[in-house]
Amino acid sequence: MTGRPKPKRQPPETITMTAPDDIFETHRRFLTRLAYRMLGSVSDAEDIVQEAWLRWRDVPQDAVEAPRAYLARTVTRLCLDQMKSARSKREFYVGAWLPEPLVEEIGAAESDVDTQLDAPIALMLALERLTPLERAAFLLHDVFDLDFAEIARTIDRSESACRQLAKRAREHVRIDMPPRNKVEPAEAKRFVEAFFKAAHKADTSDLQTLLAQDVAFHSDGGGKVLAVLNPLYGIERVLRFFAGIANKVISQQKSTTVFKPVMINGLPGYLSLERGETLQATALDIRDGRVHAIYVVRNPDKLRHISLTAS
Repeated sequence: MTGRPKPKRQPPETITMTAPDDIFETHRRFLTRLAYRMLGSVSDAEDIVQEAWLRWRDVPQDAVEAPRAYLARTVTRLCLDQMKSARSKREFYVGAWLPEPLVEEIGAAESDVDTQLDAPIALMLALERLTPLERAAFLLHDVFDLDFAEIARTIDRSESACRQLAKRAREHVRIDMPPRNKVEPAEAKRFVEAFFKAAHKADTSDLQTLLAQDVAFHSDGGGKVLAVLNPLYGIERVLRFFAGIANKVISQQKSTTVFKPVMINGLPGYLSLERGETLQATALDIRDGRVHAIYVVRNPDKLRHISLTAS
């Protein structure tokens, strides 16, 4: 008499595990852009994301149902903590404040997500006028598409309170934000080159044809290098400023040694070494073929993440 036939041996179950670092890297760009929009600083955003990684590494992966939301929550809370001290320091900032420039190549391929996460300088300046909680609620919901239930868990407020925070923020941002015009890469480069040449000539006739009548000039030196302390408004004041700079450069026989067209926070602009030594990032808000706003960052602390050398 034979025994029962042995059951066929089943092949071992194939289990696909995603390492914690792989999951984190999938969301790193999103987290960096979230932190940048919260803080206005590339270097601080990178530090926050690194701290979030250290915390993520110690979390049991099976305890996290939605990694993206969990990581967004972690980064947002870290940013809110940092903003408490950053805002007190901002009160003593010398001159106008501009965000650290987010620099990309002109014509660089962008994913749909990257396009949605665009951070124009005007938006960053509008966000600066919000409270930290308004800023978090607005960014998480309107920009990064998190629901209010998740936002409530993130900032420890009720859903109705989060809706009110986002609503108030939206009203401020809508008032402060100018209309956006997309400039094609070839046109952006051509315009930037024309502006650069015109801005470095003592004769401002060419520059005048590029500027809107209500053009505004913003410059951030942070008290570290020479910069205009308060914004300049109107074409006449801006033209006089550029003429004065050009004449000074000519008299000192110091030229701009490096010029590189780039996109800065989604705006056409350029990086340059002015008078052969001072790195600056210049962004142009171009609408209807005219420059309506000029943003110049010269504060070396805000340009540490940028490498620019003569070619």
